[in-house]
Amino acid sequence: MRIVIAGGHGQIALRLERLLVARGDEVAGIIRKPEQADTLRQLGVEPVVLDLESASVADVAEQLRGADAAVFAAGAGPGSGTARKETVDRAAAVLFADAAVSAGVRRFVVVSSMGADPTHEGDEVFDVYQRAKGEADAYVRGLDALEWTILRPGMLTDDAGSGLVRLEAHTGRGPIPRDDVAAVLAELVEGSSTAGLTLELISGPVPVPVAVKAVAGE
Repeated sequence: MRIVIAGGHGQIALRLERLLVARGDEVAGIIRKPEQADTLRQLGVEPVVLDLESASVADVAEQLRGADAAVFAAGAGPGSGTARKETVDRAAAVLFADAAVSAGVRRFVVVSSMGADPTHEGDEVFDVYQRAKGEADAYVRGLDALEWTILRPGMLTDDAGSGLVRLEAHTGRGPIPRDDVAAVLAELVEGSSTAGLTLELISGPVPVPVAVKAVAGE
């Protein structure tokens, strides 16, 4: 498979890229800073320097053309203000989805946030973030041309992954290592059996492949 990942230098994306390359997939990572390119090359990932805050749909579609799947794992980051929650967490996700449609890429996986809600109230940075993510998710859900899956992890940690998770429509809040988020994404992106599902993810008792097959009804 050829898989293109937006936010290719992010903490989850780097973990995902390692897994995908290890299983033999061809991976491209969209990054904003040219200095991040060497890190991706060392992983065996093709770096694509493209700023999703200023790129056009046509620019992004050109990079997606020929891909089997696209993953939106970009984010403004915890140190950013409200403006970039809008331009990255919402607008860039919408742009990436539109570009996937334009390029004919059907499989589309979004890394969202537990609690994301377009009607979320409040003016604090986290409130704006949750609203922006919710608006982006709602937009993706409205695109019939995409076989989308939206993944909403709980509290992210840097603990070593256990490979054991709880993956359901509603899990309740809880922690989840980034390693395990990446492992779930690697399973989700491989096929479209979870298309049309919005899933929450926390640590739990079920091995990742079993958890993905269970929500897919396999």
